[in-house]
Amino acid sequence: MSRIGKQPVSLGSGVKASVNGNVVSITGPKGTLNYTYPKGIEVKEDNGQLVVSCQDAECNAVYGTTRAILHNMALGVVTPWKKELELQGVGYTVRMDGNAVCLSVGFSHEVKVPVPQGVTCTVNKTDITLESIDRQLVGNFAAKLRKVAPPEPYLGKGVRYKGEVVRRKAGKTGKK
Repeated sequence: MSRIGKQPVSLGSGVKASVNGNVVSITGPKGTLNYTYPKGIEVKEDNGQLVVSCQDAECNAVYGTTRAILHNMALGVVTPWKKELELQGVGYTVRMDGNAVCLSVGFSHEVKVPVPQGVTCTVNKTDITLESIDRQLVGNFAAKLRKVAPPEPYLGKGVRYKGEVVRRKAGKTGKK
């Protein structure tokens, strides 16, 4: 039994939850999120809290995960989740082109990545700020942007999370 899954998810002020079948809808000041939980799990709304319970041994693998997803949803509808990325490298820039992020990261062409619906993207010359009420959506999009040019270990250039430390390798040494 999961220790995380046993804890109830407390809903903050202004947050409402409803359970219909195996779909949980959480509504807050910033928007509404829906989650379809797997069978074998039971979710009940009780006094401003969501209580997750496991009905059989097969659902133990997703018991704590379901509770964590519901907790992140309850937090996200109050304060949106934020991811910040930065570009490191000579001439590396980013700009918005309509509903797409255009990355200029050393290729012969710009790489355009469409922004998914539900994510707000703010771009500075070398900084990208992503915001969304859905934690999974903003995290996946940030990973997709980072995958275009991950930071390389020799010069450290590429797209990285703000504050990420890239472990550097020593380059070639000359003949002596």
